Amino acid sequence: MSDIVENETIFYAKAEEYWKDVAPTVDGMLGGYGSISDIDLNGSKKFLQKFLGEGEGKTGMGCALDCGAGIGRITKRLLLPLFRSVDLVDVTQEFLDKAKVYLGDQDGKRVENYFCCGLQDFVPQDGRYDVIWIQWVIGHLTDDHLVEFLRRCRGGLRPNGLIVVKDNVAYEGVVPDEVDSSVCRDLALLRSLVGRSGLRIIHEEQQMNFPKEIYQVHMLALR
Repeated sequence: MSDIVENETIFYAKAEEYWKDVAPTVDGMLGGYGSISDIDLNGSKKFLQKFLGEGEGKTGMGCALDCGAGIGRITKRLLLPLFRSVDLVDVTQEFLDKAKVYLGDQDGKRVENYFCCGLQDFVPQDGRYDVIWIQWVIGHLTDDHLVEFLRRCRGGLRPNGLIVVKDNVAYEGVVPDEVDSSVCRDLALLRSLVGRSGLRIIHEEQQMNFPKEIYQVHMLALR
């Protein structure tokens, strides 16, 4: 990967520039695939609900963190219905400003923090989150930064807390995307980076019913 991301500063700056030009809409967040939003959210909900609730080893439903939150699509439809409060983190201030409108007065009251920050620099508060949701954003981190970010997320979890990574998966190796300055990794590499972070994969599933022409999308639950 290091040869693909020769210059970290340029890699991150180009991604920031790309997102500044993206419309703050659901369609914009999904790269023109706004139509898959419902399928995506339903798959995520089924996956997440396996871990939530009362009892031995179950994850609490107090506070969640939405990483690469954009305008709050996942916060609004997945996290706020399940958790008492949610924090959002995104590198684009315009998206976070739009999120305040998109989430509305009623739901928006339960958002405690809007952090404008790239994940390579973001430090979750220790022991704050029951679930840290990281979707369609790890491709914007270098391997080392992803490992370090996952380590910091681990520190941000409450007892029995859970990290979920949901992202595109390449068939083999690492596929760079010059357009939005990101990479798509294969599952073997993703699993090895998770291992390096000291987390383990407790459950893994492929998101079904997405259009054939887009990458496979996998969900990994980490503790």
